[in-house]
Amino acid sequence: MAAPAYIALILVGIIILLFGGDLLVRGGAALAKVWRLPPLLVGLTIIAFGTSAPELVVSIQSALTGAPGLALGNIVGSNTANFLLILGLPAVFGAIATTTPGVRRNAIFALGAAVILIAVSWDRLISPVESYVLFALIIAYVLLLAFLARGKTDDPSIAELTDLEHMDGLPKSMPTILGALLIGLVGLPIGAHMIVTGGTAAAADLGVDDALIGLTAVAFGTSLPELATVVMASVRRQAELAIGNVLGSNIFNVFAVGGATGLAASAIGVDLPVPESFFGLDLWVMLGASIIIAGVIMAKQPISRLLGGLLFASYIGYIVILARSAVGG
Repeated sequence: MAAPAYIALILVGIIILLFGGDLLVRGGAALAKVWRLPPLLVGLTIIAFGTSAPELVVSIQSALTGAPGLALGNIVGSNTANFLLILGLPAVFGAIATTTPGVRRNAIFALGAAVILIAVSWDRLISPVESYVLFALIIAYVLLLAFLARGKTDDPSIAELTDLEHMDGLPKSMPTILGALLIGLVGLPIGAHMIVTGGTAAAADLGVDDALIGLTAVAFGTSLPELATVVMASVRRQAELAIGNVLGSNIFNVFAVGGATGLAASAIGVDLPVPESFFGLDLWVMLGASIIIAGVIMAKQPISRLLGGLLFASYIGYIVILARSAVGG
């Protein structure tokens, strides 16, 4: 496959994946409203898991087709991009407050998720038991959110998940609802297949590990919804509300996506291998970014323009190092 072809395949796959995930969430939320399901139940299942659908389907597809580096690269790369790029770039144009209710709690969970991912990867394999533990942790986290929501918390992240009445762009009629669900359900695996096919072809053509493609192109593509959310919130001067979206995404990536990916690998009879290269740089960059963001939030300090610039510059530097290592390799 020629270089332009696999690049186009990845790009088109990302577009299909993102649109498919968005339609699936909106169609599912609209159907739940028609069926009069409790908003709390809808928010903590359809919306919470649906927004992580792009990362989820790409990583599962990668694991099932024998490209574990792409699967884990997508998780690690997305979490790194979320903290360094998604929070760093908007902060350059305006400081992001970190005192919103619930942010400190989610920052601790996000840092804990990064530590746990490194811990279960330490022997360079994620076993089925460890995968079950990861997925059990996302269930526990969702149950905690449900408990907090029932207590009338003022956490805007929970409010956003459960406020179906003000969710924009929901299809109205049953045909459009079913159409959105159908397109989403069909589009997600098609987009994932295109990304995995293009990513593995790109790795083979460039002579690099498929993990590199997962850490860069695929991770960036699946992080685009978070980038759009934070940028739009910054434009509306509500960026402090969007930080919860980023923290929640990192928690879901490790526990839900990581757990499901490990279980998908076990379904074909193997443990999920962790590339040795991750322990040279990638996991530590993810952990370092998690520590910095958690530290700033726990100190109740804003992500200033200076810090935003440093975070963004760090992400660019990280990508440059990966690119140079690929050329050198």
